[in-house]
Amino acid sequence: MPSPKAGAGRYAPSPSGDLHFGNLRTALLAWLFARHTGRAFHMRVEDIDTQRSSLESAHRQLEDLKTLGVDWDGPVTYQSDNTDRYEAALNRLPTFECYCSRRDIQEASSAPHAVPGHYPGTCRNLSESERRRKREELEQQNRVPAIRLRADTDHFTVHDHYLGEYTGDVDDFILRRGGQQPDWAYNLAVVVDDGAQGVDQVVRGDDLLSSAPRQAYLATLLETAVPGYVHVPLVLNTEGRRLAKRDGAVTLREMLADAPVSAVVAKLAASLGYSGISTPAQLLEQFDPETLPREPFEWQG
Repeated sequence: MPSPKAGAGRYAPSPSGDLHFGNLRTALLAWLFARHTGRAFHMRVEDIDTQRSSLESAHRQLEDLKTLGVDWDGPVTYQSDNTDRYEAALNRLPTFECYCSRRDIQEASSAPHAVPGHYPGTCRNLSESERRRKREELEQQNRVPAIRLRADTDHFTVHDHYLGEYTGDVDDFILRRGGQQPDWAYNLAVVVDDGAQGVDQVVRGDDLLSSAPRQAYLATLLETAVPGYVHVPLVLNTEGRRLAKRDGAVTLREMLADAPVSAVVAKLAASLGYSGISTPAQLLEQFDPETLPREPFEWQG
């Protein structure tokens, strides 16, 4: 096992279905980067989305990763066990309540001079009497307000292994979702958990690049070290969209119905530019991050 002083990487799947080829490829890359650099490798189940997550799905995903040959250090952690940790972090941050519905935000964001995709600040500077009135309105609907970060910047810069310096937008993003079933927001949970587990290397799909500045900024507010980011190309379907189950992405279990696990590993290795590979251990012996293809991999089925 790598020394804890060497830092850690992680893979953190959302348990909302079986892992398909694209998920497995990212998991394998996260494992390769961690092991290649002498880091520990943690497995974390991101199950804070109570409407989509299931324990059965989590168990199936973990079984699939073991079958593939991906191992990890220490016990599997579940975000649903960390609510006290998130609450403590929330109490340390500058925040405000947000009473907006999704429709409210969409309409405000489409107004002239609004920044597309940004929270328009509707509830940021309400008076206490206005907040009281809006809170009472939500209570009548058996709902609670969302909690947003009161950001003091509109951008932040992170370092990515492949892209170098990347500056992205920061706004008053959600830390805890509102409604009738409030959930912790991903941006808060992932930063708090990475800090608690000593994760200093985050390997994930490049579709998540735009969220890195928000998360890194939040880490600085919580006085947590900002990890090094490695955003890797996605697996796309033949139409150039991110591979998903609805596009014909096959799961590991479906692939194993027609081929041994060694053949699946070989196909994953081929997508990374390696041939003659049948186990993750063999791939690790040859792995060189600098030779990783920088273009998306097209899934042919």
